[in-house]
Amino acid sequence: MRKFLIKRLLLSVFILFCVALICYAIMRALPTSYIENLARQRSSLPGSKSYSEILAQLNAVYGMDTGIFQGFFIWLKSAVRGDFGESWYYNVPVVEKFKDVIWDSFVLGAISLVLELVIAIPLGILAARKQYSRTDYAVTVFALIGISLPTFFFATLLKYGFAVKLNWFDLYGKVGRFYNQLSPFEQFLDVAHHYVLPIATLTIVSIGFLMRYTRTNMLEVLNSDYIRTARAKGLSESRVVNYHAFRNTLIPIVTLVGGTLPSLFAGAMITETLFQIPGIGWTSYQAMISGDIPFSMFYLVFMALLTLVGTLLSDILYAVVDPRVRVN
Repeated sequence: MRKFLIKRLLLSVFILFCVALICYAIMRALPTSYIENLARQRSSLPGSKSYSEILAQLNAVYGMDTGIFQGFFIWLKSAVRGDFGESWYYNVPVVEKFKDVIWDSFVLGAISLVLELVIAIPLGILAARKQYSRTDYAVTVFALIGISLPTFFFATLLKYGFAVKLNWFDLYGKVGRFYNQLSPFEQFLDVAHHYVLPIATLTIVSIGFLMRYTRTNMLEVLNSDYIRTARAKGLSESRVVNYHAFRNTLIPIVTLVGGTLPSLFAGAMITETLFQIPGIGWTSYQAMISGDIPFSMFYLVFMALLTLVGTLLSDILYAVVDPRVRVN
């Protein structure tokens, strides 16, 4: 296992280097540029220099007057020391801006993921145990609804029903109008109250795939020879399903859940936009469309790193879920 981990870590470092290089090349090739927009604004001021002169000065200041490879290694040298520069669009250090917005997205993603696992896996198993019954059809319909509904449409339905018609929740925002006048516990309740609809949106639109995935794998396991043998030996149905079948069903589910690690920090741009929650999804989108290379590079490389870590964790968890799995 130690040899396997060292090999995978070295491979991950190489992959991360290649991904960072590709991301930097794409950032430099974006059709929009924060520097060009800034030069255009400054050149329009009375008594200012020409657009080309200001653009040349700004390119020199931000290091954009070098080639892609030279610029990438300059960025990499600073990134290895933990210095990702200052965001051009937000005018604050990249890491500081990231810390300000990441926790809203993380809370939304983590709670919705826990709800998704708690709801989807038991319902998927229940549908597999009662194949072709009314319960199976009901679960299947519910899963297909979650898969088919677009995020923006379902979020709009929730807002119209629970915010406009019933007036149970606010339409927008992370906090209420009188947030600063509340006690710390009341402030916590106020934020939690505003998170209900976004979390419900993320959970419902994501739950269908995992539910169908669990049902399909559970059906395959239940039809295996060793399950029929266990039943023939007189084991109870709960013992067969919960102990023998469920442990083997967990193996593909672990793969799926391990790949969701980046989604906890990636943010949900559409949901955050519709409910006006200042998360990392909306923040990174604004940085990319404005040509903010420092923030975009940090965000993309951070997501690539989490993807590699999630894949490695999935491989390690194989042996935890099923002791028969061994790494050569």
